[in-house]
Amino acid sequence: MLTLNAARVSPRLVFQRAAPAARRAAPLTVRAMSGEPALDKSTPEEVWKQRLSGEEYHVLRQKGTERPGTGEYNKMYPEDGMFVCRGCGQPLYTAETKFNSGCGWPAFYDFIPGSVEKHEDLSMGMRRVEITCSKCGGHLGHVFDGEGFPTPTDSRHCVNSLSIKYVPGNK
Repeated sequence: MLTLNAARVSPRLVFQRAAPAARRAAPLTVRAMSGEPALDKSTPEEVWKQRLSGEEYHVLRQKGTERPGTGEYNKMYPEDGMFVCRGCGQPLYTAETKFNSGCGWPAFYDFIPGSVEKHEDLSMGMRRVEITCSKCGGHLGHVFDGEGFPTPTDSRHCVNSLSIKYVPGNK
């Protein structure tokens, strides 16, 4: 079992890799340490402010965005592992679904079922589809469909690096 101290994701979370037979159904579980409550949609904003850096809070909780081309995961293409929510640790995307879209932010063509919610976003004078973590409601970015990328879904999840954390995995 792989255990990773995930201080950058949240100072009080531990990631545990599931047993090999269970990896497909539940590749990663998150548990709170020291009896602290799990972070989810009911977590008060004061707790989020304590647990996240100022930049992480701005993106995840205030629906901000990082400048294009500046994110830690923009040009990172691991062969295995997954990307989890930086706020609550929920698995969101497998490394296999990450692709180079040239947009300046990490791009994924599909998400782990049940992990991402979609919402209409009418900000900035346009109609877009915002994507959020289904567990904590953290802002991830936006999804764009029908752009012609040669992926199985022709969908691009344009995700802020500050919203996710890479967790290495075994092939």
